[in-house]
Amino acid sequence: MARGFGTGAPAADPRPEPYELLCAATEFLTLHHTEKRLGDPARRIAAVRAEIADTGTYRHTTEELAFGARVAWRNANRCIGRLYWHSLRVRDRRDLRDAHDVAAASVDHLREATHDGRIRALITVFAPDEPGRPGPRIWNEQLIRYAGYTRPDGRVTGDPRNAGLTALARRLGWPGGHGTPFDVLPLVIQGTDDKPSWFAVPDDAVLEVELAHPEYTWWRTLGLRWHAVPALANMCLEIGGICYPAAPFNGWYMGTEIGARNLADTDRYDLLPLIADRLGLDTRTDRSLWKDRALIELNRAVLHSYDRAGVTVTDHHTESRRFLAHLGREERKGRRVGADWSWIVPPISGSATPVFHRTYETVELRPAYVHHPEALERARGSAPL
Repeated sequence: MARGFGTGAPAADPRPEPYELLCAATEFLTLHHTEKRLGDPARRIAAVRAEIADTGTYRHTTEELAFGARVAWRNANRCIGRLYWHSLRVRDRRDLRDAHDVAAASVDHLREATHDGRIRALITVFAPDEPGRPGPRIWNEQLIRYAGYTRPDGRVTGDPRNAGLTALARRLGWPGGHGTPFDVLPLVIQGTDDKPSWFAVPDDAVLEVELAHPEYTWWRTLGLRWHAVPALANMCLEIGGICYPAAPFNGWYMGTEIGARNLADTDRYDLLPLIADRLGLDTRTDRSLWKDRALIELNRAVLHSYDRAGVTVTDHHTESRRFLAHLGREERKGRRVGADWSWIVPPISGSATPVFHRTYETVELRPAYVHHPEALERARGSAPL
């Protein structure tokens, strides 16, 4: 997943009972007042209790929203990039529920996050779920994803991960792109009480990097590219019992996410056989380590290309050291840090990084970014319209 957040905690009930909501709110408000040294939270908790009794929900202040979004990043067990959690910029767009408005603000998010290649960690928070009034939903897994066109023979042009959502967008009226492996999908957004609609992402909101290799001049003929901003879009930001189902957020890429997963996984672009062939490697047996050698060159190309384009990217060795620095900093503050070893350890050269050589405890803390099962169905294009 995109560096900066990773996949979140297990989903909680998106519509807690008033008592459960008050308990979650009390826990969060106490945390906020304690960490920010705001004094006794009793008065704020009493106001929230009255608001829940009157309306069935409550509204976070701007400061509470920003604190909750940042701490949710800090609590992400699967994220290696949490050292920067306090620097997350928060755009409060809780006034927006209509699909057109959410789409426009999401495009603005991409422009602001891109920052001419100097990627900013950013979140835009749209209207929350309320009793009898759900918030908007973004069906896309990320704000920028590449289409996957299923051909008659069952193979896919583009990204197979997005074949379902591509087919759904076509059913909604999207005419499709140029049919290349890197056509940007439209946003599929469902406003309050609306059916989903598609919205094209303007070219000026999508910064892409053409991939070249520092040594092999033929690499450019492969026509490979990837986008600059990994903005996760279908996770729920849960703060004090309130669910914000549309809250796209991004850090910046770690190179292995692109070179070792998106472009290399057999159920994604599956490029290792092609690259090995161009490198002249012996692919008849795994003992030649052709996959490993092709994987390293693909990851070298990603880092080289992003650096040359002036686009923020990090490498897995640097980020591993920074994660241990984050652990040390949090432990000195007396805070527990949860981590999922299988996600923290990079997908290449794991034992060459310091995060490999220790164990971690999975700690489920709130606030959190969570995946609700129905959000996963929407991202696959399999949710009912």
